[in-house]
Amino acid sequence: MPKITIRKATIEDAALLLRFVHELAKEEKAEHKVKTSKEQIVKTLFGKNATAHVITCEADGVPIGHAVYFFNYSTWQGKNGLYIEDLYISPEYRNCGAGKEILKHLSCLALEKDCGRVEWSVLHWNASAIGFYESLGAKPQDEWIRYRLSGKALKEMACS
Repeated sequence: MPKITIRKATIEDAALLLRFVHELAKEEKAEHKVKTSKEQIVKTLFGKNATAHVITCEADGVPIGHAVYFFNYSTWQGKNGLYIEDLYISPEYRNCGAGKEILKHLSCLALEKDCGRVEWSVLHWNASAIGFYESLGAKPQDEWIRYRLSGKALKEMACS
């Protein structure tokens, strides 16, 4: 088993992160939806107004994945939560413990920050990810339907 290392990403990792974003999008059959660039990643993840955070994962010093996360808030708990936007491990390094190490790292961070929960979304067809998450004790939340405003609808709402 390789030695897994988790570290906070730096601005020098922007090109690597963009590569991982494209790999993840390709895997999700949505590569055509990626609109970001290295410059946009630098601005939004490492700029002065950044609200999201990113960690990278390495196996024996080789970058193999990342996680992007941010803090949200639960009025019912009266606590922050940690939301994982992306968790990606290169396919050839899956099943070596890297995904679990990322989730362990983020769970420790959530507890350190007094968060009440860690949450993420998974595509309904991603059976291997669902099985992995459930093996760790994570439970699907089926009482909520996720909605999104984007593109034209977002602009129309903002201008209404």
